[in-house]
Amino acid sequence: MSAPSAVVRAVGARLARHYGPLHWWPAETPFEVVVGAVLTQNTAWTNVERAITNLKCAGVLTPAALRALSADTLEAHIRPSGTYRVKARRLRALLDWLGEDWEHTLAGPTGAVRTALLAVPGVGAETADAILLYAAGHPTFVIDAYTRRIMTRIGVTPAIDSYEAWQALFMGALPPDAPVFNAYHAGLVQLGKDACRTTPCCAGCPLAHLCATGRAALSTDLKTVWLRTASGA
Repeated sequence: MSAPSAVVRAVGARLARHYGPLHWWPAETPFEVVVGAVLTQNTAWTNVERAITNLKCAGVLTPAALRALSADTLEAHIRPSGTYRVKARRLRALLDWLGEDWEHTLAGPTGAVRTALLAVPGVGAETADAILLYAAGHPTFVIDAYTRRIMTRIGVTPAIDSYEAWQALFMGALPPDAPVFNAYHAGLVQLGKDACRTTPCCAGCPLAHLCATGRAALSTDLKTVWLRTASGA
């Protein structure tokens, strides 16, 4: 197999050719990204969308309005996202750290802002990087379950299975550019939804020839076609 960095770049190129320009995160404003990054912890995005819709309909999807809510009211709005009491506490802690001028707070040097974000209760590496990349445009790569699943099936993994090692694999192979990271991650998310699911659906996958699971599926499909043709079916 090619060097891991070369495979990482090849995957990105194939995803770009297959999907064209993509953008992730599904939010209307940067602040919506901040809120969504907390609400999406350990749940499906469809549940987050319901919670975000509740906040929008109530007219409270702003820092000041969210701070003014009682704990019970905030919990009621975000209940569809699951573990809503925990997420309400985490969201309040994040809002306290962000302060009134939240955009300025996120605009500092990437390393320093990331370190400060990780010190906020309930903000882990994936949440911090999602906020940095998608809400503030920092060049940091987000590692999620889709990324790990797809690259593991391809056979490219870091020597140590840690978030930091996974992130270093991508950031060492790609130019340090926020739009590049955004587009690449968007492609991984889309592929994870379309084909590289827990039970993969390899037909039409743009990475099938790079992936042992995909090659096996394609081989089985070709064999089935040959057998049907040979039998006249």
